[in-house]
Amino acid sequence: MSRSSCHLFLFLLLFALFPFPLLARPFVLVLSQDDLKDVQNDDVSPLDSDSSWDDDDFGGTHVKPDDELDPGSWRRLFEPPTTLLSPSHDTSLDSYYAAVHKIISASNNGDARLMEEAAAEIETAANTDGDPHARSVLGFLCGMGMMRERNKAKAFLNHYFAAEGGNAQSKMALAYTYSRQDMHEKAVKLYAELAEIAVNSFLISKDSPVIEPIRIHNGAEENKEALKKSRGEDDEDFQILEYQAQKGNAGAMYKMGLFYYFGLRGLRRDHTKALMWFLKAVDKGEPRSLELLGEIYARGAGVERNYTKALEWLSLASEHGLYSAYNGMGYLHVKGYGVEKNYTKAKEYFDKAADNEDAGGHYNLGVMYLKGIGVKRDVKIACKCFIVAANAGQPKAFYQLAKMFHTGVGLKKNLPMATALYKLVAERGPWSSLSRWALESYLKGDMGKAFLLYSRMAELGYEIAQSNAAWILDKYGERSMCMGESGVCTDAERHQRAHSLWWQASEQGNEHAALLIGDAYYYGRGTVRDYERAAEAYIHAKSQSNAQAMFNLGYMHEHGQGLPFDLHLAKRYYDQALELDPAAKLPVTLALASLWVRKNYADSFLLNTSD
Repeated sequence: MSRSSCHLFLFLLLFALFPFPLLARPFVLVLSQDDLKDVQNDDVSPLDSDSSWDDDDFGGTHVKPDDELDPGSWRRLFEPPTTLLSPSHDTSLDSYYAAVHKIISASNNGDARLMEEAAAEIETAANTDGDPHARSVLGFLCGMGMMRERNKAKAFLNHYFAAEGGNAQSKMALAYTYSRQDMHEKAVKLYAELAEIAVNSFLISKDSPVIEPIRIHNGAEENKEALKKSRGEDDEDFQILEYQAQKGNAGAMYKMGLFYYFGLRGLRRDHTKALMWFLKAVDKGEPRSLELLGEIYARGAGVERNYTKALEWLSLASEHGLYSAYNGMGYLHVKGYGVEKNYTKAKEYFDKAADNEDAGGHYNLGVMYLKGIGVKRDVKIACKCFIVAANAGQPKAFYQLAKMFHTGVGLKKNLPMATALYKLVAERGPWSSLSRWALESYLKGDMGKAFLLYSRMAELGYEIAQSNAAWILDKYGERSMCMGESGVCTDAERHQRAHSLWWQASEQGNEHAALLIGDAYYYGRGTVRDYERAAEAYIHAKSQSNAQAMFNLGYMHEHGQGLPFDLHLAKRYYDQALELDPAAKLPVTLALASLWVRKNYADSFLLNTSD
């Protein structure tokens, strides 16, 4: 592979990280020729001297239970064990979970007394016993100002010591805090560790669907269409599908297995039910189930792990034209699971997958060339393979590109880019289950519980959770059961908290959030009135082609509020608002009429009436 062929492969790449219908906000990465490092393979340090490449970059079947990957998680309170991977009950954490259960109950019922009792128990466990998980929750309470004085310094310290004690969610919170302050050296280390946990839980063969958090609102309105598809077994469409599966429809059986295996459409993951439906689908001649059965036996998900059976199912899948199954077969040969370790055979399988335009095949070949497994090490070819895979939406490839930007191997060192890519992968870790529990609570009408869970997730840096929590505050007011420093939130505390959440979401590219931040400064909601900061927020929303923001900027130029008095610019913004949104015709027409009057009859009675 020549230098030019690697560079000429794609000088400019535009690709979304997760090109799935559940995506709420695409991530666009642009790579230029300047990013592609001209590296001689002989000059690269051996991999065994670089600890950042020592993990299993193929992903793995030796997956730890989610409770081990996310210690201190609230999973025990929301999801009873359902698979063979579930750990035995750890009684040493009973007092911690009892306190968290009180926090959840108090938030759902607006019980300030119970909330204070729970906060005191958490504080004792954190400060007296040094429990890292209690420290993590105390950091959350201090950061939000829930039954404790809102204190970002105390929140940071508690999260710091919780992270030192192994709490993954505090690591997420710290990494997000560092990244907001452009402290990329510290943020990238934490996100790299968290992304590694996430990527090693991915499948070895077929790419798993991306279960993005659901945005419960669409602008100012509830996102009814997305919510309808997230009601799990109560959804009418799901009930129809289940009926068809029970009547022997093979395609419906496969979809039932898929929904239960991945926990799609609001369902709880249930590997036992998934296995049952996949086996029934295979009996009816549905070939797509073969590959998932291979994954199930390789992972021991709902069954005892059996690599021999896994290989048999994956081989059958490949014979039916499911080329991604070759990745699983190659993986088993790389690791020597169920077969003799054979790198040559593994590469053949990965080549077959790649030749049939499977992103996983390109990714796995990239790992082989990057590490020199069964082939001569060639970072340039590895770089090309990862770019192809990432361009097809392969999340593990984004992880490798993040490592390249992080270490300067194959790509020029770029810590801000590495941080952003690691964050996107890390957000797929087991802590993302918070979103599912929050959505379930919201759909049941438990607004307090939903707000609490979205708030916890917002602290970890999830933009959708930030906007969902803020929207619940604005939409439901007192019904949000928001807990303040000494009881249920006052109006001022609710406005301040919503303002903070919208601000964080706007920093991450949420145009609706930027618009609401502008409104907050313009009208003095939850903050002091500041026309200049309102204009800054509207300009941010305008940069994302928001018609309302353009209209507001036109109005502010027309009246000289926070922006220079400029009737020409005011008209330009009004015209742009109409171009973007035909529904703005009436307000824009009235605004242009007002503009005409202001231009031709300044200081007149007509103008004063118009104002």
